[in-house]
Amino acid sequence: MNWLAITHSLPLSQWYYEATSEWTLDYPPFFAWFEYALSHIAKYFDPQMLVVENLNYASRATIFFQRLSVIFTDTLFIYAVHECCRCVNGKRAAKDILEKPTFILAVLLLWNFGLLIVDHIHFQYNGFLFGLMLLSVARLCQKRYLEGALLFAVLLHFKHIYMYVAPAYGIYLLRSYCFTANNADGSLKWRSFSFLHVTLLGLIVCLVSALSLGPFLVLGQLPQVISRLFPFKRGLCHAYWAPNFWALYNAMDKALTILGLKCNFLDGTKIPKASMTGGLVQEFQHTVLPSVTPLATLICTFIAILPSVFCLWFKPQGPRGFLQCLVLCALSSFMFGWHVHEKAILLAILPLSLLSIQRAKDAGIYLILATTGHFSLFPLLFTSPELPIKILLMLLFTVYSFSSLKSLFRREKPLLNWLETIYLIQLVPLEIFCEIIFPLTPWKWHFPFVPLLLTSVYCALGITYAWLKLYVSVLTERISVRQKAE
Repeated sequence: MNWLAITHSLPLSQWYYEATSEWTLDYPPFFAWFEYALSHIAKYFDPQMLVVENLNYASRATIFFQRLSVIFTDTLFIYAVHECCRCVNGKRAAKDILEKPTFILAVLLLWNFGLLIVDHIHFQYNGFLFGLMLLSVARLCQKRYLEGALLFAVLLHFKHIYMYVAPAYGIYLLRSYCFTANNADGSLKWRSFSFLHVTLLGLIVCLVSALSLGPFLVLGQLPQVISRLFPFKRGLCHAYWAPNFWALYNAMDKALTILGLKCNFLDGTKIPKASMTGGLVQEFQHTVLPSVTPLATLICTFIAILPSVFCLWFKPQGPRGFLQCLVLCALSSFMFGWHVHEKAILLAILPLSLLSIQRAKDAGIYLILATTGHFSLFPLLFTSPELPIKILLMLLFTVYSFSSLKSLFRREKPLLNWLETIYLIQLVPLEIFCEIIFPLTPWKWHFPFVPLLLTSVYCALGITYAWLKLYVSVLTERISVRQKAE
């Protein structure tokens, strides 16, 4: 809501400087203009929400406007899902429309649990943004490359987190659009390279970037905009650790610290009381393990996405290969990125939905990633009235996901093995402990971060497993294709 007030009440030159509240404008300019447009509608509901000083203002008219605006902008997401369903191969036989791959995909996307709670309870516009991404994916699958490139370029200037998947888009467009033909063995036909196509893609990127960043470049404020978009001083992890590699790394550091204190290897007086488990968002130094810098996370992310990008370049396999690379780029960036928010897991879960209805192996990975990733979002809804809501919605979506995909691949082997099943079942006692048992103990006052830590670390194990399993699956598939070609 504060962004509505900033863009409506202040001149353009102050948008990225205003710091009245902690919710400073830290999205790219297109989203700022989007908020500016919404503010001119919001003033007819309650003009007080557009006053910068009215922090945490929440009148009934304000809440109604937020709900209404989220629902209205979700129409783009609905259209994008429709276009994605058109791209799905519907040759798999189904006796009932409820068992058709396109219907299952539509439900998995439209009723996605994570997107539902993030947008319609937190009043964010992720559905609108994911709609742009899915629509760009659909256009690339339909070989409407310039439209797909334009949509993705616009998306990047709405929310820069989509840079996570930019390598997949760049390589796929270069490989499939700029090279117009392949040799018989699938390798590149270098003479087919089209300078015209490269120029057109370059023009799209430059024009969109100029439209977005141009006004701030003229004002001499581009460094300030960039500093807001990439606030490296916020620290390695969010207040609630995203369930990624760094959550495991932090937990290991804490475990080693406790062990070191018990064995008198460490001096307790030299260890700061406010640690990374204090829930604050700022820079911290690890106690035992080497501290992590933004450059280190960038290098780890680059190394993690490299195999998927190589696979897409040398064995593109059409839209399927692009989707695999997109999901792996999103997951790799989530695993090793700097100051990753837990909501970023949706960037991998949603496109993986398109793969889940194509192969049983992908469906199994989807069930692990979606169940674990959605459970990791539970701490976002922390009030007592929200507890039954999030549990019921999670159960409904999870039961449908398992039953529909199991029915779709009923002639194949089970989607999950016994170890994966046990891991997912253990989420139930973890939730009972975190939400019911722990608040009744005296530990609640001394170690309030324990439920968040347990949730983050346990979910990090599942997400890491899904990431590795998907990588192995993709690499195995590429090797199999190559052997058949030979």
